[in-house]
Amino acid sequence: MDGLHIKTYNSPPYNVNEIMRYAGVKDNYENYLDILNECIDEISEKLTYKVCFCRVSVSICDDKVDFGFSVTHSVDLTKNLNGCDNAIIFSATIGIELDRAIAKYSVVSPIKALFFQAIGAERIESLCDVFNDDAERTSFSENKYTRPRFSPGYGDFSLDFQKEIFRLLDCPRKIGLTLNDSLLMSPSKSVTGIIGIGNMVTNLTNCHSCSKTDCGFRK
Repeated sequence: MDGLHIKTYNSPPYNVNEIMRYAGVKDNYENYLDILNECIDEISEKLTYKVCFCRVSVSICDDKVDFGFSVTHSVDLTKNLNGCDNAIIFSATIGIELDRAIAKYSVVSPIKALFFQAIGAERIESLCDVFNDDAERTSFSENKYTRPRFSPGYGDFSLDFQKEIFRLLDCPRKIGLTLNDSLLMSPSKSVTGIIGIGNMVTNLTNCHSCSKTDCGFRK
Protein backbone atom coordinates (compact mmCIF):
# COMPACT_ATOMS: atom_id res chain seq x y z
CA MET A 1 0.00 0.00 0.00
CA ASP A 2 1.24 3.48 -0.80
CA GLY A 3 0.52 6.48 1.42
CA LEU A 4 -2.75 8.36 1.75
CA HIS A 5 -3.33 11.19 -0.72
CA ILE A 6 -5.83 14.04 -0.73
CA LYS A 7 -6.90 15.96 -3.82
CA THR A 8 -9.03 19.09 -3.92
CA TYR A 9 -10.65 19.83 -7.27
CA ASN A 10 -12.18 22.89 -8.84
CA SER A 11 -15.89 22.71 -9.59
CA PRO A 12 -16.59 20.42 -12.57
CA PRO A 13 -18.96 21.86 -15.21
CA TYR A 14 -22.63 21.43 -14.30
CA ASN A 15 -24.61 18.93 -16.35
CA VAL A 16 -28.13 20.36 -16.46
CA ASN A 17 -29.57 17.29 -18.17
CA GLU A 18 -28.29 15.06 -15.37
CA ILE A 19 -29.63 17.38 -12.68
CA MET A 20 -33.05 17.37 -14.33
CA ARG A 21 -32.92 13.59 -14.53
CA TYR A 22 -32.12 13.27 -10.84
CA ALA A 23 -34.96 15.71 -10.11
CA GLY A 24 -37.38 13.56 -12.12
CA VAL A 25 -38.00 16.24 -14.77
CA LYS A 26 -38.53 14.44 -18.08
CA ASP A 27 -39.54 17.35 -20.32
CA ASN A 28 -40.37 21.07 -20.27
CA TYR A 29 -36.95 21.84 -18.78
CA GLU A 30 -37.47 25.54 -19.47
CA ASN A 31 -40.18 25.66 -16.79
CA TYR A 32 -37.60 24.76 -14.14
CA LEU A 33 -34.45 26.49 -15.34
CA ASP A 34 -34.98 29.66 -13.29
CA ILE A 35 -35.36 27.78 -10.03
CA LEU A 36 -32.45 25.50 -10.90
CA ASN A 37 -30.21 28.47 -11.64
CA GLU A 38 -31.25 30.11 -8.37
CA CYS A 39 -30.22 26.98 -6.49
CA ILE A 40 -26.91 26.71 -8.35
CA ASP A 41 -26.12 30.38 -7.70
CA GLU A 42 -26.86 29.94 -4.00
CA ILE A 43 -24.78 26.82 -3.41
CA SER A 44 -21.91 26.90 -5.92
CA GLU A 45 -19.44 28.89 -3.83
CA LYS A 46 -20.17 26.79 -0.75
CA LEU A 47 -19.26 23.41 -2.22
CA THR A 48 -15.91 21.71 -1.80
CA TYR A 49 -14.60 18.88 -3.94
CA LYS A 50 -12.30 16.58 -1.98
CA VAL A 51 -11.04 13.04 -2.54
CA CYS A 52 -8.94 10.91 -0.20
CA PHE A 53 -7.36 7.80 -1.68
CA CYS A 54 -4.56 5.26 -1.65
CA ARG A 55 -3.36 2.47 -3.90
CA VAL A 56 -3.32 -1.12 -2.63
CA SER A 57 -2.49 -4.57 -3.95
CA VAL A 58 -5.26 -6.95 -5.06
CA SER A 59 -5.34 -10.73 -4.86
CA ILE A 60 -8.39 -12.67 -6.04
CA CYS A 61 -9.32 -16.30 -5.36
CA ASP A 62 -12.81 -17.49 -6.30
CA ASP A 63 -15.13 -14.86 -4.79
CA LYS A 64 -12.57 -13.64 -2.25
CA VAL A 65 -10.79 -10.32 -2.76
CA ASP A 66 -7.76 -9.58 -0.59
CA PHE A 67 -6.70 -5.92 -0.54
CA GLY A 68 -3.95 -6.43 2.00
CA PHE A 69 -5.69 -4.27 4.60
CA SER A 70 -8.94 -6.29 4.44
CA VAL A 71 -10.58 -9.26 2.76
CA THR A 72 -14.11 -9.33 1.36
CA HIS A 73 -16.27 -11.88 -0.47
CA SER A 74 -18.20 -10.72 -3.54
CA VAL A 75 -18.83 -12.36 -6.89
CA ASP A 76 -19.68 -9.02 -8.50
CA LEU A 77 -16.55 -7.32 -7.19
CA THR A 78 -14.31 -10.16 -8.37
CA LYS A 79 -15.80 -9.81 -11.85
CA ASN A 80 -15.14 -6.08 -11.79
CA LEU A 81 -11.53 -6.55 -10.62
CA ASN A 82 -10.74 -9.58 -12.77
CA GLY A 83 -7.24 -9.11 -14.20
CA CYS A 84 -6.31 -6.36 -11.73
CA ASP A 85 -3.33 -6.58 -9.41
CA ASN A 86 -3.80 -3.15 -7.83
CA ALA A 87 -6.70 -0.92 -6.90
CA ILE A 88 -7.37 2.63 -5.79
CA ILE A 89 -9.51 2.85 -2.67
CA PHE A 90 -11.12 6.28 -2.43
CA SER A 91 -13.66 8.43 -0.65
CA ALA A 92 -15.09 11.63 -2.12
CA THR A 93 -17.31 14.39 -0.77
CA ILE A 94 -18.65 17.80 -1.77
CA GLY A 95 -19.05 19.00 1.82
CA ILE A 96 -21.82 19.65 4.32
CA GLU A 97 -23.33 22.86 2.92
CA LEU A 98 -25.62 21.05 0.51
CA ASP A 99 -27.10 19.00 3.35
CA ARG A 100 -27.81 22.25 5.17
CA ALA A 101 -29.53 23.74 2.13
CA ILE A 102 -31.68 20.63 1.71
CA ALA A 103 -32.71 20.73 5.39
CA LYS A 104 -33.50 24.45 5.19
CA TYR A 105 -35.62 24.28 2.04
CA SER A 106 -37.41 21.08 3.02
CA VAL A 107 -39.39 23.35 5.33
CA VAL A 108 -39.82 26.52 3.26
CA SER A 109 -39.62 25.34 -0.37
CA PRO A 110 -39.88 21.60 -1.15
CA ILE A 111 -39.25 22.23 -4.86
CA LYS A 112 -35.91 23.88 -4.04
CA ALA A 113 -35.08 21.05 -1.65
CA LEU A 114 -35.70 18.62 -4.52
CA PHE A 115 -33.38 20.54 -6.82
CA PHE A 116 -30.68 20.79 -4.16
CA GLN A 117 -30.92 16.99 -3.81
CA ALA A 118 -30.55 16.63 -7.57
CA ILE A 119 -27.65 19.07 -7.71
CA GLY A 120 -25.91 17.13 -4.95
CA ALA A 121 -26.31 13.83 -6.80
CA GLU A 122 -24.94 15.33 -10.01
CA ARG A 123 -22.06 17.11 -8.21
CA ILE A 124 -20.74 14.07 -6.36
CA GLU A 125 -20.96 11.90 -9.50
CA SER A 126 -19.15 14.60 -11.49
CA LEU A 127 -16.42 14.71 -8.85
CA CYS A 128 -16.03 10.92 -9.00
CA ASP A 129 -15.88 11.09 -12.81
CA VAL A 130 -13.10 13.69 -12.69
CA PHE A 131 -11.15 11.61 -10.18
CA ASN A 132 -11.72 8.46 -12.24
CA ASP A 133 -10.37 10.25 -15.31
CA ASP A 134 -7.28 11.30 -13.34
CA ALA A 135 -6.71 7.71 -12.25
CA GLU A 136 -7.12 6.49 -15.82
CA ARG A 137 -4.58 8.98 -17.18
CA THR A 138 -2.06 8.13 -14.48
CA SER A 139 -2.53 4.41 -15.05
CA PHE A 140 -2.21 4.77 -18.81
CA SER A 141 1.13 6.56 -18.34
CA GLU A 142 2.27 3.46 -16.42
CA ASN A 143 1.08 1.14 -19.23
CA LYS A 144 -1.90 0.11 -17.14
CA TYR A 145 -5.67 0.44 -17.48
CA THR A 146 -8.46 1.12 -15.00
CA ARG A 147 -11.76 -0.62 -14.42
CA PRO A 148 -15.06 1.23 -13.78
CA ARG A 149 -15.35 2.31 -10.15
CA PHE A 150 -17.25 -0.06 -7.88
CA SER A 151 -18.76 0.94 -4.54
CA PRO A 152 -19.90 -0.97 -1.45
CA GLY A 153 -23.59 -1.72 -1.89
CA TYR A 154 -23.30 -2.50 -5.61
CA GLY A 155 -24.56 -6.00 -6.37
CA ASP A 156 -23.43 -8.43 -3.68
CA PHE A 157 -20.55 -6.21 -2.49
CA SER A 158 -21.46 -5.67 1.16
CA LEU A 159 -22.13 -2.13 2.34
CA ASP A 160 -20.31 -3.16 5.52
CA PHE A 161 -17.04 -2.70 3.64
CA GLN A 162 -17.58 1.04 4.14
CA LYS A 163 -16.15 0.52 7.63
CA GLU A 164 -12.91 -0.91 6.23
CA ILE A 165 -12.55 1.97 3.78
CA PHE A 166 -13.10 4.52 6.52
CA ARG A 167 -10.50 2.86 8.71
CA LEU A 168 -7.99 2.72 5.88
CA LEU A 169 -8.44 6.29 4.69
CA ASP A 170 -9.09 7.94 8.07
CA CYS A 171 -11.92 9.83 6.38
CA PRO A 172 -13.06 11.94 9.37
CA ARG A 173 -9.63 13.50 9.83
CA LYS A 174 -8.62 13.67 6.20
CA ILE A 175 -11.74 15.08 4.51
CA GLY A 176 -14.34 15.51 7.29
CA LEU A 177 -16.39 12.49 6.21
CA THR A 178 -18.03 10.33 8.88
CA LEU A 179 -19.95 7.05 8.96
CA ASN A 180 -22.71 6.26 11.45
CA ASP A 181 -23.81 2.89 12.83
CA SER A 182 -26.38 2.57 10.03
CA LEU A 183 -23.57 2.97 7.46
CA LEU A 184 -24.85 6.36 6.34
CA MET A 185 -22.23 8.94 5.45
CA SER A 186 -22.17 12.58 6.50
CA PRO A 187 -22.02 14.73 4.42
CA SER A 188 -24.62 12.68 2.59
CA LYS A 189 -23.41 13.68 -0.86
CA SER A 190 -20.35 11.50 -0.60
CA VAL A 191 -19.10 8.30 -2.22
CA THR A 192 -16.61 5.56 -1.42
CA GLY A 193 -15.35 3.23 -4.08
CA ILE A 194 -12.72 1.03 -5.65
CA ILE A 195 -11.02 1.48 -9.02
CA GLY A 196 -9.25 -1.62 -10.27
CA ILE A 197 -5.88 -1.28 -12.06
CA GLY A 198 -4.47 -3.89 -14.42
CA ASN A 199 -1.54 -4.23 -16.79
CA MET A 200 -1.98 -3.46 -20.47
CA VAL A 201 -1.62 -6.40 -22.84
CA THR A 202 -0.27 -6.34 -26.35
CA ASN A 203 -1.96 -9.54 -27.45
CA LEU A 204 -5.71 -9.34 -26.98
CA THR A 205 -6.11 -13.08 -27.51
CA ASN A 206 -4.32 -13.56 -24.18
CA CYS A 207 -6.35 -10.93 -22.32
CA HIS A 208 -8.19 -12.47 -19.38
CA SER A 209 -8.98 -9.20 -17.58
CA CYS A 210 -12.49 -8.77 -18.95
CA SER A 211 -14.85 -9.64 -21.78
CA LYS A 212 -14.12 -8.60 -25.35
CA THR A 213 -16.89 -6.01 -25.26
CA ASP A 214 -15.76 -4.44 -22.00
CA CYS A 215 -11.97 -4.32 -21.95
CA GLY A 216 -9.95 -1.59 -20.30
CA PHE A 217 -7.36 -2.04 -23.04
CA ARG A 218 -9.92 -1.09 -25.67
CA LYS A 219 -10.78 2.30 -24.12
